[in-house]
Amino acid sequence: MLGVAEATHDLAVAYAKEREQFGRPIGSFQAIKHMLADSFVRKEVARASAFAAAATLDHPEVGDVAQAVSGAKINAGEAAMKNARTCIQVHGGMGYTWEVATHYYLKRAWVLENRFGTASAHADSLGAAVFPRREAAGGSARS
Repeated sequence: MLGVAEATHDLAVAYAKEREQFGRPIGSFQAIKHMLADSFVRKEVARASAFAAAATLDHPEVGDVAQAVSGAKINAGEAAMKNARTCIQVHGGMGYTWEVATHYYLKRAWVLENRFGTASAHADSLGAAVFPRREAAGGSARS
């Protein structure tokens, strides 16, 4: 999913540099700049999460492996989905055509989003690990 996030960001940036509207590249417009900046941040957060999960797998004594992997899956999944959608939006109507590969990345992100557990399942397991349910003596879950 990190690869999808990176590839779609790179495709969107390249297209924004070459496509011209009103006599200048569309990448010079503020709205496109903001979309591409958000895309860049998402891919870098996903990269950091994936590297942290890999480091935790190599050295489990530094942290909880399951939490690190769940965090990486959540961040990479969000980056892949949102960056693929951003890429298609930057490409405009061409993003959905067969001539441009952007729609393939969106389809791949959809498939990968549900592999190895959904984002909500990983978020639930992270939430349970961070905020364990404490049962009081009287049966109340309040603390």
